[in-house]
Amino acid sequence: MFQIYIIDMQSIEANGYSIHFNEKGYEEINKIISDNKYSSIFLLVDEHTNEHCSAKFLPNIATEIPIEIIEIEAGEELKNITSCVEIWSILSDLGADRKSVLINLGGGVVTDLGGFIASTYKRGIDFINIPTSLLGMVDASIGGKNGVDLDNLKNQIGVINNPKMVLIDTEYLVTLPLNQMRSGLAEMLKHGLIYDANYWNQFLEMKKIDSEELDQLIYRSIEIKNEIVIQDPTENGIRKALNFGHTLGHAIESHFLETPTPLLHGEAIAIGMILESYISKEKHLITNEEFHQIKHTLTHLFDSVVFSDEAIESIQKLLIHDKKNEYGKVQFALLDGIGKIRINEYSSNDLIINAFSDYAE
Repeated sequence: MFQIYIIDMQSIEANGYSIHFNEKGYEEINKIISDNKYSSIFLLVDEHTNEHCSAKFLPNIATEIPIEIIEIEAGEELKNITSCVEIWSILSDLGADRKSVLINLGGGVVTDLGGFIASTYKRGIDFINIPTSLLGMVDASIGGKNGVDLDNLKNQIGVINNPKMVLIDTEYLVTLPLNQMRSGLAEMLKHGLIYDANYWNQFLEMKKIDSEELDQLIYRSIEIKNEIVIQDPTENGIRKALNFGHTLGHAIESHFLETPTPLLHGEAIAIGMILESYISKEKHLITNEEFHQIKHTLTHLFDSVVFSDEAIESIQKLLIHDKKNEYGKVQFALLDGIGKIRINEYSSNDLIINAFSDYAE
């Protein structure tokens, strides 16, 4: 359990929607519901957020419109087209029309899935994201990406479509176990590495994850992602910077989804950042000192994973499905010093193998 210190966080303007924080967020969501005169309201939750978060959320919603709750099982394995079909059918059976709104209350799986469902149901209904995990707050719910996995391949089916608003209430984080907090922390560390060296340095000085600085760090992380997305909403250029650690990280996550010991998203991305930092070093984009600082920080925070030769071969084969690839070539976003990035970079298979060898040391 984590103690959360609430600070005054000003709303952040994104591409056609706003990100509101804490009590201000509930005022804004009630205003949106009133102004848009929705015909019906649906609340998408998983079993955990229904149990731990719904009781806090629902009393804050001031409306006479009945709120229908749609609950799914928790887990990445449920982020697929089968779940979409089931929820589309539920919406249809309950009479959802073009003036309905879907509120997604949950972690990254719920906001990714719910955003995709809303964007495609009757060619699109409004949706609102209320992330309840650290990963959801700093990454998944921000930027308009919505989608589902194809078999074990991450986020292969989806759309870029913005919510009506995002509500960040950091009090929901008290429900998270430590491994889920660390999973979100990986994306925050990434934001520092790719965009803001001072922000990265703040983490080097942190002793505990439950410090008074947590809200400020969350806020800055959201700012960084939003600043990048505003420059490149459809990921044709600088937004690819957000994929640092994800080319190998997503392949690692996909590989372990088919094993008895799947990794959380942030756990896989942390490994991906170490591996891709090694590639950056070998391409003379970062110094040995910078690489060892990154590796030491991430290995201190995240448990090590053992990769067999077979696993590495499987991960290399999965790289071809990465969404950034063009003309059959695997593209990386690599560090160009801490706080800066290069996109559309390439790596040989030998260099990738060497990165895994270094990780194992």
